[in-house]
Amino acid sequence: MGQGDPVTLPSGPGPDALTRRALLMAAATPLLACSGAPEIPGGFNGIGHERGHLLRNRSGVAPPSTTRRTRVLIAGAGIAGLAAARALRLRGIDDVVLLELEDSAGGNSRGGMVGGIACPLGAHYLPLPGDDAPQVQNLLEELGLRRRVAGRWQYDERHLCHSPQERLFFEGRWQDGLLPLQGVGAGTLAQYRRLSQRVEDARKAARYSVPLADAPASAPQLALDAQTFDAWLQREQFTDPHLRWYLDYCCRDDYGAGLASVSAWAGIHYFASRHGFHVPGDGPDRDAVLTWPQGNAWLSERMAWPLGERLRTGRVVTRIESLRHEVEVDAVNVATGVAERWQAERCIVALPVFVAARVVESPPALLQQAAARIRHAPWVVANLHLREPLADRRGPAPAWDNVLYGTKGLGYVDARHQSLDPTPGPTVLSWYRPLGDEPGARQRLLDQPWTAWRDQMLAELSVPHPDMAAKASRVEVTRYGHAMAMPQPGTLRAWAGRAALRSDRLLFAHSDWSGYSVFEEAMAAGHEAGRRA
Repeated sequence: MGQGDPVTLPSGPGPDALTRRALLMAAATPLLACSGAPEIPGGFNGIGHERGHLLRNRSGVAPPSTTRRTRVLIAGAGIAGLAAARALRLRGIDDVVLLELEDSAGGNSRGGMVGGIACPLGAHYLPLPGDDAPQVQNLLEELGLRRRVAGRWQYDERHLCHSPQERLFFEGRWQDGLLPLQGVGAGTLAQYRRLSQRVEDARKAARYSVPLADAPASAPQLALDAQTFDAWLQREQFTDPHLRWYLDYCCRDDYGAGLASVSAWAGIHYFASRHGFHVPGDGPDRDAVLTWPQGNAWLSERMAWPLGERLRTGRVVTRIESLRHEVEVDAVNVATGVAERWQAERCIVALPVFVAARVVESPPALLQQAAARIRHAPWVVANLHLREPLADRRGPAPAWDNVLYGTKGLGYVDARHQSLDPTPGPTVLSWYRPLGDEPGARQRLLDQPWTAWRDQMLAELSVPHPDMAAKASRVEVTRYGHAMAMPQPGTLRAWAGRAALRSDRLLFAHSDWSGYSVFEEAMAAGHEAGRRA
């Protein structure tokens, strides 16, 4: 997220016209094949929901016939699990085994290939970490992404997001930045500036950090945490539709749900913990971000590499039980269908809380309460391979992040944007669609064919790019039924009580415990669990 320089441009078609075009395109997309346009092949990839559903049918799995031992077992190899393994490695503890549901580690930070081009399957960037995230800073130093030069930290520019970073399709053309500016009135700009001041006031009144600080939440933060962001905006008379669209987009992008679902604390935290909220030209530029063609998979792959055979993928953990002298963990090898049993001195449960509550025998009350309270946003990520570059509308050049005003999706990220080769050529566009606000979305993920998501993506993106369908060669769709925890009202208060979760042999590490899903929270939780183990 961020903003570019202020611009004043002639008004094009209004938002209603844009909506009409989108609706017409949505109706036309299923008829592409009938109109003579080529059928675009593809399918689902990643995230095998059938594996997760083995948890519901554990009675059909034969008991384990073999038992293996390790000093520390980590259940789950998302970023939290990988961070825990790294913390143990740094302490010289190598007798570790990780069990991961999918065929590769990384969780929401995994990547893939479409048409020979690397692309993200989930998270696609990492903001430059501040001093509140020393674990992330140390990881980046270990990976050679930053080094100290003349007393200052310097990042490898090859991995910083290249310019231009972002643009918005608004009023019939592209503009720099994502905050709507073309043709907006003085009243809109006044609300932008008033919100900027409110965010700055919040930063001065309380500490906002990523990851969340261990300091107790302040009274103003808890007051924000008790209400939705929508309710707070209404009470503070932030009613401008352009501002509300932008804030809703930011919440859906980071949290998977919009203004009416996330807490006012989460809405303010989004800005106050990082770069603030600024009208372009009124404040500093947005913070730089690190990104790669495969997104944050660049990081997760390098965190997983030292593990070798200690990382066991394709394992569905079905039972974790803390016994008198050890922890027992049962898992099904999906390749063979055979159950395995592991015994360990300690177990780090780096699983989403709703999974942890299901597989941990006699789960602690705090784990049960968290599993009942936390709601997870479903997501769809569609990767579209293009044979050649798209024709473009008026305005700034194609950017890394390209967003369309007023759509349900979050626009697209260009996997080839970071390439050092200036020659135009084939690329992959990654389209993101959060579903946290939509009733029945998880069931739709199971029921709808992949073509439904392909057609919705084309309906949205063909508005600025009418030639997209003709130049597309393949679409691969990734479904996440429980992609990320949504920070609803009460999240901050609940997070403050997580320290009460203690066990002699079980340690819990996942971004769910923070109530929202970002790399820094998962990294901090995993590192702490590895340190304590």
